[in-house]
Amino acid sequence: MNHPIRCCIATICLLGFFTVSSFARESKIEPQPIGKQIDQFELKDFRGKAYKLSDFAESKVVVLAFIGCECPVAKRYTVTLQKLAQEFKSDGVTILAIDANQHDSITEMAAFAKIHALEIPFLKDLANRLADQVGARRTPEVILLDQARKIQYRGRIDDHFLVGNVRDGSTRDDLKIAIQEVLAGKQVTVQETDPVGCHIGRILEADESAGVTYSNQIARILQNRCVECHREGEIAPFALTDYDEVVGWSEMIAEVVEDQRMPPWHADPKYGHFSNDRSLSEKEKETILDWVEAGAPEGDPKQLPEPKTFVKGWSLPQKPEMILDITETGKAEPVPAEGEVEYKYIRVDPGFTKDMWIKGAELRPGNLQVVHHILCFAIPPGTNMEQFQGGARSFLVGYVPGKIAENFPEGMAKRIPAGSTLVFQMHYTPIGSPQEDLSQLGLSFIEEADVKHEIHTTSALQRRLNIPPGDANHKVEADSPRSQDDETVLLGFMPHMHLRGKAFRYVSVSADGTEETLIDIPQYDFNWQTAYMLAEPRKMPKGSYIHAVAHFNNSKENLFNPDPTRTVRWGDQTSDEMMIGYFDIAVPKEGNAPDPGIGLLVLGASQKDLADRAQKIVQRFDKNGDNVVQQSEVAIIGLGLFNKFDQDGNREVTLEEVHDGLEGNVEILKALRNLR
Repeated sequence: MNHPIRCCIATICLLGFFTVSSFARESKIEPQPIGKQIDQFELKDFRGKAYKLSDFAESKVVVLAFIGCECPVAKRYTVTLQKLAQEFKSDGVTILAIDANQHDSITEMAAFAKIHALEIPFLKDLANRLADQVGARRTPEVILLDQARKIQYRGRIDDHFLVGNVRDGSTRDDLKIAIQEVLAGKQVTVQETDPVGCHIGRILEADESAGVTYSNQIARILQNRCVECHREGEIAPFALTDYDEVVGWSEMIAEVVEDQRMPPWHADPKYGHFSNDRSLSEKEKETILDWVEAGAPEGDPKQLPEPKTFVKGWSLPQKPEMILDITETGKAEPVPAEGEVEYKYIRVDPGFTKDMWIKGAELRPGNLQVVHHILCFAIPPGTNMEQFQGGARSFLVGYVPGKIAENFPEGMAKRIPAGSTLVFQMHYTPIGSPQEDLSQLGLSFIEEADVKHEIHTTSALQRRLNIPPGDANHKVEADSPRSQDDETVLLGFMPHMHLRGKAFRYVSVSADGTEETLIDIPQYDFNWQTAYMLAEPRKMPKGSYIHAVAHFNNSKENLFNPDPTRTVRWGDQTSDEMMIGYFDIAVPKEGNAPDPGIGLLVLGASQKDLADRAQKIVQRFDKNGDNVVQQSEVAIIGLGLFNKFDQDGNREVTLEEVHDGLEGNVEILKALRNLR
């Protein structure tokens, strides 16, 4: 969380380029109507073998499946297409994979076919003639032809993949159902659906007289905003470093800019100023859209800017002094071709026999295609792992798509205590072919004598989650520990929720109760675990704290929701939820670090600590010594607190109810403060 993140216009975390027509940029190609007869065509595969439509005269069904070599959605669906081809092979069904992208070369198609072990024919649609004839708009998109070669179904393969997310499985297998109905001689029940994926990279009619061209303006915007990620060997799935590649993605770039999906910046500009603000200016947006509208002209290559140079490998200013493989077995982690991969927790002993001061840390994915994010935690010796809370404390460094690591500010460092174990949370996303990953952590050190401020990643979190089924705007609040030193400064924020996360807000509360909104994120996006770094560190005087407010959408309107009928509680996996408002502070090395105290009991307390505190609270009010607090035993001033503990409303509070109430219930913690 501690380093700025810089991304580009179209950087995607595997699924970030997903789109649906409900809010997407419309293609200029009109889809052909159901019942339209398709003319004879001839295409060659990547080996040069020619295929004619008439070659499949005996096939009762021919499916034209438009895919692309670099579209993340298309990659995922190769598995489904091959399964369907195998399942219906004996029933007279032929599935043809077709690439109509002008920017996908025959060589790239051959590599794609090898990686994904394609057994179905993979054909090149030069100049997108067939795509134009059938009105295909996206990859993947399927056109189902009956034996008379009339269109009976067009659209998506199924609804497994959504905008920026993957369901546990499909709820409707549209293509499979359409095949079955045509084979049975029935009319297709659902004849058209909206395809989900990337625009086909068509040949465009460029207006070379346009004022905006790739050479004179667009290349500069891409260099400043994109190519740090969109280049060979980096996180983005395709490069944007030359015109031939960029023009193929031009309509897709326009769409994500127009829809404000890219660049991935979600903070409301009304609050705060951030050094890593990557939002495009209105002028930049207008320039990009004007260029695409003009047919993406190349212009005069002599006007191109000098190419930027980048450091290969690590993005820290210097090569790390220590590089650790993230593995317990010494081998790479296998990642399956499909399905949901639950978070993996990997422990690594760095062998530190003394406290180590870190001036820079970087997590480097071994396989950029499948690593969604990595979080690293430094767990001191003797820590009760119940305190770890699945990542609620001991945060060291994180990797998210597009993150560029930098050193901490001069004179500031994080400390890893001697004997600590490093715990890595690995989130993998399958891409349609079996993969392996061996990621690494790089650390750069600083001498303790040179450290003036110690950086702490702390948080306002609420572990006691109880999100009702169907609730579209469930509110959860949490308070951070109070600042213990007037010289404490606030550096930045990183909110963390899962798929039901809707919005997150950080509010500064001064010692006298004055509140000020520091950052508001009205549309939280789990795919982008964004850190928001303040342009100028902000003082956090003694006694002040952070109040975090989160909202969750557990309704069916949330298309990412794994199960809107379920009551959702705290848990590690994406189907569970978390509410953690991480933030970085810097405290003078000899100053007072944040104390979890009563403001954050769950974060700093073991279950024994909680039990002890619960017992003391009960003893404080229990007059007859039966270890149960009756409402009649509580003075008027304490009734508000009593009612917060009395969850079942039976006018008595048990030790168990107090214990549960202490586990992060912010209203109870506030009431306890007021009784001091």
